[in-house]
Amino acid sequence: MSAQLGTKPQIEEASTFTNLSAAELIEHAIRNGEGRLSSEGALVCLTGARTGRSPNDKLLEDSPGIHDTIWWGKVNRPITPDRFDRAVQIATEYLNSLDKRYVFDGFAGADTSHRLGVRVVSEYAWHSLFAQTLFIEPGSASDDGDGSWKQDWTILAAGPRELTAEEQAELGHDSPILIAQSLEKKLVVILGTRYAGEIKKSIFYAMNYDMPDEGVFPMHCSCNVACEDHSDVALFFGLSGTGKTTLSADPERSLIGDDEHGWGPNSVFNFEGGCYAKCIKLTRETEPQIWDAIRFGSVLENVVIDDETRQPDFDDGSLTENTRVTYPVDFIPGATIPSVGEHPKNVIFLTADAFGVLPPVSRLTAEQAMYYFINGYTSKLAGTEAGVTEPMPNFSPCFGGPFLPRRPSEYANMLAERTTKHGARVWLLNTGWSGGPYGVGERFSLAYTRQMVREILNGHLNNGEFQTDPVFGLHVPKQVKGVPSKVLMPKNTWADQDAYEVKAKELAALFRKNAEQFKLTDAVRAAGPQG
Repeated sequence: MSAQLGTKPQIEEASTFTNLSAAELIEHAIRNGEGRLSSEGALVCLTGARTGRSPNDKLLEDSPGIHDTIWWGKVNRPITPDRFDRAVQIATEYLNSLDKRYVFDGFAGADTSHRLGVRVVSEYAWHSLFAQTLFIEPGSASDDGDGSWKQDWTILAAGPRELTAEEQAELGHDSPILIAQSLEKKLVVILGTRYAGEIKKSIFYAMNYDMPDEGVFPMHCSCNVACEDHSDVALFFGLSGTGKTTLSADPERSLIGDDEHGWGPNSVFNFEGGCYAKCIKLTRETEPQIWDAIRFGSVLENVVIDDETRQPDFDDGSLTENTRVTYPVDFIPGATIPSVGEHPKNVIFLTADAFGVLPPVSRLTAEQAMYYFINGYTSKLAGTEAGVTEPMPNFSPCFGGPFLPRRPSEYANMLAERTTKHGARVWLLNTGWSGGPYGVGERFSLAYTRQMVREILNGHLNNGEFQTDPVFGLHVPKQVKGVPSKVLMPKNTWADQDAYEVKAKELAALFRKNAEQFKLTDAVRAAGPQG
């Protein structure tokens, strides 16, 4: 059956496998030639030419009902309703032409008061396993509801089907790849890319639009809680590669989630039921919990394995630097299930500074928190997006710009309201470069970063003495237990002090220029770098 324009996609029931178990999906994937098992039992799959997200191929249906609520521009680019419907038709007809297709029905949102029903229709069994891993299965331990399911959103994952030249002209889109989303029809169409992250992020985008209307602040952050004190919740904001997954997977704390959360009237809760971790240069010594989560039921993307031993080589980035593993959140020992926590005591912004001039840790005032959140400075790391081959300085509002349908000020105001109401302390951590910019300096020690996080969360750092960074005005601790004092002020780590001054002033100027696009109060604008 062909899809009719303007209607819900009709997927043929024949040869459609719905809600298979993980073991069944793995069996199908291997039988279909979609992947093979690693020595640890993880399903290893390749995503083809696209090994990261394709933000330049993402379009949003522009309709009167949502037009005035959208932050139109580089992130949110329009497609007309008739063209969107045509894209739905192309994807539906393709999926219905297949000998078999897979359907997963689940939830986004661990808090039963604030959740969306998600249906993922895909050609690949491994894409269905990916969805099963990252979303919440009805009736599972992660589902605190009655096990019933209601469909809100539909994702048509027709990744192998590229747009022809004629179809590109018809849709006004100059690429064979298209990710099109309708916030009113609650539909996502994925054409031309097999990168599974598009499935995950399209629903995060949906939650970023739908949740504010329910009084929930949607956040691009990880979250954990002290094992012995359930009121000691921490949030870690940051873009891909800055350390959200790594730092939240802490043997001393219970994981709530690694990437996407909502801060509602009564709780913080995970949008997902699984984790999606970068695993380039992964070792058991540095990230033991993630290492041990790579087993039967998890999916390795674009990881090179030995043909004979099937042993993964996590140091091999020949396919991409953006190698990934996805696994259910309960693969992390002691994870909080269902993934719901109390209001956070600490909020940590993570940035991977490619200039190497931001302090590794600093405490933020309320005005600084607003400034650094709405600017969202970090670096795009290699492989996370098509065409990114080395770290690129980047401002991403609210540390999640690519996923914000609404204006950044809306999310920033929600952050300010909640941190003030609940007395949360806000910190900025630089997990990027030290001793020089990318190519000269080195990535800041993960062991030191973990120690700084530990000192933040146990309250020791908040009670120490601070010094002010002369360029950025940030409040930097004079001492952190277990960390050499020299590394706390970036200038001290540079061999060429003059070069540091040049780079610091260069980044400060970029901050001020980027901030010009936002309507900030005088106090918030003055909280930014002045040097």
